[in-house]
Amino acid sequence: MTFMISAPRRAGLAALLVAAGLLGACAPLLIGGAAVGGTMMATDRRSAGAQVDDQVIEGKAANAVSTLLVERAHVNATSYNRMVLLTGEVPTEADKVAVAKAVSQIESVRSIVNDLAVMPNSSLTARSEDSIITGKVKAEFVGASDLSTNTIKVVTERGVVFLMGLVTETEAKRAVELTRGVGGVQKVVRVFQIVTPAEAAAMQPGAPASAPAAAKS
Repeated sequence: MTFMISAPRRAGLAALLVAAGLLGACAPLLIGGAAVGGTMMATDRRSAGAQVDDQVIEGKAANAVSTLLVERAHVNATSYNRMVLLTGEVPTEADKVAVAKAVSQIESVRSIVNDLAVMPNSSLTARSEDSIITGKVKAEFVGASDLSTNTIKVVTERGVVFLMGLVTETEAKRAVELTRGVGGVQKVVRVFQIVTPAEAAAMQPGAPASAPAAAKS
């Protein structure tokens, strides 16, 4: 079964599918042009189960933050291989701690990287500029023959670029180098899970066996 979700309804319908338990029942689920299943799963170093878990975690995290803070904060929860990166702004240190605690209690979450800033919410202009930076970084990765773009997730907040993914140390350094060369980037933060070249090869489509669990860098 394939769900085609129009732009205005993606977030709401994705949350409904998660709540209804349909996310794991039908494949592929297409959200914003990225299939959870099919081509994206075939080229991603995460297991198919991890990719689905990441989608579910992000939906549940968004609901948890909305319930906890309503509209008092701007929080983004990005999950990669069950590691959740929290970015954005919250009013108080207590809110920062509460958000991390709520997200850590979501099933399948393996670890939390809490980079929430205690400060007023960023402006829509700043968020638009962050989106532009993210697009530029991704374009740099696409143009690099020594990087696999589907292995790295890019998140930008207030000019700070966070890089997530299952990568080798060589790939991590290359990604950081390319990101630092993009205009508007204030800082690059590695949130990578480092694997050996052999482990990376074992994660490719058609590999005979799964690689051991990666350590956080």
